[in-house]
Amino acid sequence: MEHVKCECGHVNPIGTMFCESCGKPFHNEDGLLDMRYEGSARRSITNRKTFVDKIWSFFSSVRVGVWLIFTTLVASAIGTIFPQQMYLPPNVTPGEYYADKYGTLGSLYYDLGFNNLYSSWWYMILIASIGISLVIASLDRVVPLYKALKKQGVTRHAGFLKRQRIFGSAEAANEEIEIVKEQLKKKRYNVRTENGNILAEKGRFSRWGPYVNHLGLIIFLFGTMLRFVPGMYVDESLWLREGETKEIPGTDGKYYIKNEKFIKEVYDKKKEDQVYNEAISRVGDKLIPKNYQTNAVLYKAKGKSVPGQKPELEKVEDYKIRVNEPLKIDNYALYQVDYKEGELSKMFLHLEKKDSGQKWGPIDIDLANPKEKYDLGEGKSIELLSYFPDFYFDENGKPNTKTKLPNNPAFVFKMYTPETPKGEVSFVAIRQNIEPEGKNKYKMTFAGIETRNATALTVRKDLTLWIIGLGGAIFMIGVMQGMYWNHRRLWIQRVNGQWWIAGHTNKNWYGFRNEIGKILQGTSIPAPQDKVTEKK
Repeated sequence: MEHVKCECGHVNPIGTMFCESCGKPFHNEDGLLDMRYEGSARRSITNRKTFVDKIWSFFSSVRVGVWLIFTTLVASAIGTIFPQQMYLPPNVTPGEYYADKYGTLGSLYYDLGFNNLYSSWWYMILIASIGISLVIASLDRVVPLYKALKKQGVTRHAGFLKRQRIFGSAEAANEEIEIVKEQLKKKRYNVRTENGNILAEKGRFSRWGPYVNHLGLIIFLFGTMLRFVPGMYVDESLWLREGETKEIPGTDGKYYIKNEKFIKEVYDKKKEDQVYNEAISRVGDKLIPKNYQTNAVLYKAKGKSVPGQKPELEKVEDYKIRVNEPLKIDNYALYQVDYKEGELSKMFLHLEKKDSGQKWGPIDIDLANPKEKYDLGEGKSIELLSYFPDFYFDENGKPNTKTKLPNNPAFVFKMYTPETPKGEVSFVAIRQNIEPEGKNKYKMTFAGIETRNATALTVRKDLTLWIIGLGGAIFMIGVMQGMYWNHRRLWIQRVNGQWWIAGHTNKNWYGFRNEIGKILQGTSIPAPQDKVTEKK
């Protein structure tokens, strides 16, 4: 049997606790009726036969939803213990970085995959599971609740009225009932009558507040998950040295940017207004930054890019990127976030004969892109065997590099001359010159350096922000909808020569009792009793 037919003639789905129309309880039990979902039949409770039913029942559980949220919060908290991989210094090996900097915990953090937590497949599954739980839990409750409230009749079964929390009976004249009806309308109740019986209702829309919350959360979660769809969200860092041109990350080779010049300005006490002089004097001799600025040129690639070939660039505009004054193009924004002054750009070295001190060169080594061979003429040449931009000796005593930034450059050269046709090997670093064989006739000597400034830009693109904002706004509407309004109903019905009064609200029973008292003012009808208050 899939339906239960009530004596009033209404056909109810199986599992309904009391009739959707007249309210007759289908179970002869004492105590108050469970009015959370108007006694409606929820699929998660009534249908548990098929695999789909079991999945539906699992995700519709509030307990499951709470555990999913709790697990996600714990995982998110763990993800903040150490920096995510995207925020590590450039050109480092993540596994070695976590182990060296944070020890055993850092190594375990990396091995368990928490270094890329927020883009990991299992974290995405958790987020998706919360969304599925919200959708199923909402549908499982809101659909039968809506149907039950829509089908509710004015005349209710005596058992329904008796088992309401607020209930009372009294003798009253019809004239007094008319006064009550007018008072209800003044209190903005929607009054329906049937055979002299009254159903007064207001604030039904507040019952949908939790489900509006769920809708807002679903949209919010959908927006956050869209950030992992290519092209929807970009948050990348871009380091540019003066004179350097690079592709803007996330634009798929469409846009390029050149750093013409980086400018750092500080406050000069002699040139500033008196207002600033006082602040400068308090700080002392320290230089207070006034402006960080990148004079940039934006380019657009012409035609289709060919792998291995530099694209033809077309100038779009010149722009001065300052803090909080980003360069914006299409949906991208480039922000000034960091800088580095005096970064090593070139190093100049001589080839020197050890016994006579005679020098050849110098050769200039571009530290960003060094050449493999340097010809000095007269049969003399230098071959670059190894380059360590950020040199250090590792645990085994071998030269290595921390990053690809030229913070502490070191080289392994092979020097060819007519006297040494097989070549001599030399290790050269700042203030270091090591000859592995110890019998070299020639050596590389320092001749000078060239520096330049570098700027750091953050590239942002976010097509999901409006979706996340919409979800947040809908969520707040649901919060207000459920917090500041109540769903109140009052049944006034003629039973066995007496007027029975029963009332129900989803919250704020104290305010509801006071409102009923004001509605009954001017009549001889006593206020109905609150059964819960009486027990206390």
